[in-house]
Amino acid sequence: MKLRDILSGIETERFCADPDMDITDVCYDSRQVGPGAAFIVRKGYESGGRVYCSNTQYAQTALEKGAAVLICEEPPALDAPYVVVKEGWKAEALAAGNFFGWPSRKMKLVGVTGTNGKTTTTTLIWEIISRCTGGKVGLIGTNRNMIGAEELGAEHTTPEPRELHELFSRMAEAGCGHAVMEVSSHSLDLERVAGLEFETGCFTNLSQDHLDYHGTMERYLAAKARLFDVSRNAVINLDEAAAKALVERAKGRVITYACDAEADLRAENISLKPDRVEFTAVYRGERVRMALSIPGRYNVYNALAAAACCLTLGLPLKDIARAMQDCVSVKGRLEVVPTGRDFTVLIDYAVTPDALDNMIRTVKDTAAGRVGVLFGCGGDRDRTKRPKMGAVVASLADYAIVTSDNPRTEEPEAIIADILEGMKDTKTPYVVIPDRREAIKWAVRNARSGDTIVLAGKGHETYQIVGKTKYHMDEREIVAEALEEKEG
Repeated sequence: MKLRDILSGIETERFCADPDMDITDVCYDSRQVGPGAAFIVRKGYESGGRVYCSNTQYAQTALEKGAAVLICEEPPALDAPYVVVKEGWKAEALAAGNFFGWPSRKMKLVGVTGTNGKTTTTTLIWEIISRCTGGKVGLIGTNRNMIGAEELGAEHTTPEPRELHELFSRMAEAGCGHAVMEVSSHSLDLERVAGLEFETGCFTNLSQDHLDYHGTMERYLAAKARLFDVSRNAVINLDEAAAKALVERAKGRVITYACDAEADLRAENISLKPDRVEFTAVYRGERVRMALSIPGRYNVYNALAAAACCLTLGLPLKDIARAMQDCVSVKGRLEVVPTGRDFTVLIDYAVTPDALDNMIRTVKDTAAGRVGVLFGCGGDRDRTKRPKMGAVVASLADYAIVTSDNPRTEEPEAIIADILEGMKDTKTPYVVIPDRREAIKWAVRNARSGDTIVLAGKGHETYQIVGKTKYHMDEREIVAEALEEKEG
């Protein structure tokens, strides 16, 4: 592909390269550069006093490995062909889309944004479309990426542009007629999804998260709202305070959903069971009983969001309900870990105060005995939510184990100190065990008959990030080890 074609639709400010040169790839990672590639030079962004995603120091390496041109926001101090663009992050996304020929436009694309519920909602949409149409459907998200029945690994909620468009390319080649993806606030704010055209954009909810990056809740919401600028249909949770502004922002058809408000799609006669939720879905006078085999009132909202998205795609409500009843639980979302004992261990991804609140209340509704919550907070992330998470656990759990999550470059003890600020004067018993592996073993070793232990925060993740290194750590394996030790 010619350089001029790679740069189609991108606003350039200086062109110091041959527009007719052949480009073999578009890369931002110097380790992936080969001869003839265009290397995207990122300045990165600052958050919490640190600079993230900058790769300027690797431009020379990219050139040594054969990069043909640098695409950057400032003229490089290197002897090489280059193009200066006005918006680097947006240019990266558009260049990747151009290179792969915009395969996403060969499919109907559904994007889901929100603080909580993205993974469950996208998985439900993916399963419902697959069951209703019988065709291949793509899925991109936190847990995994799917091309029909083929499962791929996932590194980010929303992949980097090159990986994202390569995924779309593979989906299109495999014959996927639809693709469903989680759309994070970071990906919207950093233009990672620039150029994508969504058939449907969905908003689940908004609660405190990522303020280390966005700074304020207003900016956080503004980032998420950008999804509706590029969506033909909008699906919005009308029970959320932000709903009115998002409905006004939406460009095309809007379907609202709710449990309380008078929405287009409503849940009535809600029944919360230990292993599922049931409700009557009401849409344009049609009433259909729905069941989802995942417990918790918040999963009524996830089911409604998924159903509303499928309605925008033309699927009948009765077919949606029939497909939903066959959907199974999502890994790392109130996932039951087999123990063979008289106590229960659950793994859940709750990483915000609101998610913890919803999850603990759901578990307590059906727990036979005490509910213990093991949790921590991520390092190099929003510090202000840490005491709030501590306060939520202290107010709702019967006992707590405070430990590490992904400490990254922060000291685990410093993160825990922030959490404990929210647990001052609590009467809820708790222990502090910074080593998460040892904390899990302590929880299993001290479990009583009838207890429910929730390992919160890691969910589907099978690793822990300490410093800048990712170590293998699957909580299911640790529970199994702890059970063997307890048996011994």
